[in-house]
Amino acid sequence: MKIIVTGGAGFIGSNFVFHMLDTYKDYKIVCIDALTYAGNMSTLKSVADDPNFKFYKADIADREAIYKIFETEKPDIVVNFAAESHVDRSIEDPEIFLRTNILGTAVLMDACRKYGIQRYHQVSTDEVYGDLPLDRPDLFFTEDTPIHTSSPYSSSKASADLLVLAYHRTYGLPVSISRCSNNYGPYHFPEKLIPLMIINALHDKPLPVYGEGINVRDWLYVEDHCRAIDLIIHKGKVGEVYNVGGHNEMRNIDIVKLICKELNKPESLITYVTDRKGHDMRYAIDPTKIHNELGWLPETKFADGIKKTIAWYLENREWWEEIISGEYKNYYDRMYKDR
Repeated sequence: MKIIVTGGAGFIGSNFVFHMLDTYKDYKIVCIDALTYAGNMSTLKSVADDPNFKFYKADIADREAIYKIFETEKPDIVVNFAAESHVDRSIEDPEIFLRTNILGTAVLMDACRKYGIQRYHQVSTDEVYGDLPLDRPDLFFTEDTPIHTSSPYSSSKASADLLVLAYHRTYGLPVSISRCSNNYGPYHFPEKLIPLMIINALHDKPLPVYGEGINVRDWLYVEDHCRAIDLIIHKGKVGEVYNVGGHNEMRNIDIVKLICKELNKPESLITYVTDRKGHDMRYAIDPTKIHNELGWLPETKFADGIKKTIAWYLENREWWEEIISGEYKNYYDRMYKDR
C-alpha cells in the first residue's frame, strides 16, 4: 500500500506519518508539503532515512507538480492534511486560504481521477459547523448539523468539503471526510493556543487570552485523531463524513491556568486582549457515528494529554526554539542540498 500524505510536515500530518510508518511496516508513505511557515522539515527528521518514507516539496495547488508526483508514485490512497489553518491569519489575508484549501483540494482530486486511487480522504474541521451557545451544553455537532461558517478559514474548509462530496457524486471518486475538534500534542506549531502558552510561560512572558477566555473547545489528543483517520481510510464507508471529537470540553482560560499550575508559574502572567473578530463561542462534537461504525473512541483524557504535551515541549526545546528564531525555515536546505 502506498499513501500520499499532503501537509505531512505540519502538526497533525507529521503525527499521522509517524503513526502509519509505525503501524504498517509494509506501507510506503509519500509526503508532500509546501513548507510554508507551518511546515517544518525538522519535524520529520526521525523518519527522513526510513526506506518506506519519501518527501516532495510541492504546493498542492501546483497542478503540474502534483500530477508529476502522482504519475511517478502511483498512490493507492491520498490523505489531505495540507491547509492554511490559522483563523487569525485568514482574517488578515483570506486569499491564500482560498487558493490552498479550495483550489489545492480540487487539484488533488483531479489527480486522483486522472491516475486512479482507492480512497481520497479530506481532513476537515468542526469549525465548518460554526459554533454553539455556551448556555446549551446539551447541544453537539453531528454529521447532519448544517454548515454555518464564521471565518474565511472555516469557509474555505467548508467549500473544500462540499467540493469533495460533489466529486464523489459527479465523478464517482471514492472519498471520505473527517471533521475533527481542536488537536493538541507534540509538534504543535508555537502560535497555537496550548504551545504558545507553554512557551510564553517558560519565558515568563505575558499569556495573551482573547476576551474573557470563556470560549469552549473540544480538545482531541493528536494520536487519537491519527487512529481515527487510519480507521476511516481502511474501513470507513465511501462518501461519508465522520466527526472526530475528544469529549474534552475546556474553557480557554482554564487551560491557561492549568498550564500555569503545571509549570509552577503565576496566573498574574495572564493578559486579556481584544477578542478575535467573529470569535466562535463553543465547539463540541458528537462522535457517535465513528464509534458505532468503526469502534473508535478517544483514549486520552485531557488531564493526561496536557501533561504529556507539556513534558514534550520541555524535552524538545530545540525544535520550538528553532521555530521562534526562524531558523527552522532553513532546515530543508541543510537537510537536502547535498542529497
